[in-house]
Amino acid sequence: MSGEDDDKAGGGEGGKPAGAGGGPKGAEAIAEIGAVFKGLGGFVEMLGALVEKAETVERQGSFTVKGAGDEAQGVYGFSVRTGLGGVPRVRSFGNVRPTARGPVVDDVREPLVDLFDEADGVIVTAEIPGVAEDEIALSIEDGKLSITTSGRHRYAKTIALPAGVDPASLERSHRNGILQVKLRKV
Repeated sequence: MSGEDDDKAGGGEGGKPAGAGGGPKGAEAIAEIGAVFKGLGGFVEMLGALVEKAETVERQGSFTVKGAGDEAQGVYGFSVRTGLGGVPRVRSFGNVRPTARGPVVDDVREPLVDLFDEADGVIVTAEIPGVAEDEIALSIEDGKLSITTSGRHRYAKTIALPAGVDPASLERSHRNGILQVKLRKV
């Protein structure tokens, strides 16, 4: 991201809509966050070229939320992958969410996750930098794997599993900010 993108600030804190509370500054903050999302618009033009080349593109950035101190930071990004079939797969991550009332900055980030459906099992990897092993909680319920973390860096994501799995077979490893979860199919 360029320094210009990093300078665009706005949003609210604690999951509140950007500029909550009204007034000219609130409207300005919403407009600035809207500009960040519009800045991703050029990405659509890249999709056509990616389909032809079967490549992966990732972009990410962050900004500080005005008036919320050093702790409130918006993080957003996306990953696009195209395979041999030529169909692009776009995945987003971060803590900025669009809503009907405008963009919202949450204090919990959504990690970038990959799911691999193997013949005898399922492998899920999640990027959760800054998290210690003892801060990771995993649960399986109704065919979904939930990943949550506590501590300074908080992440949360629920992933629909492509097949039935044996929860007792759960194996996990965490190294250099990458969580890997292996589950045996039933």
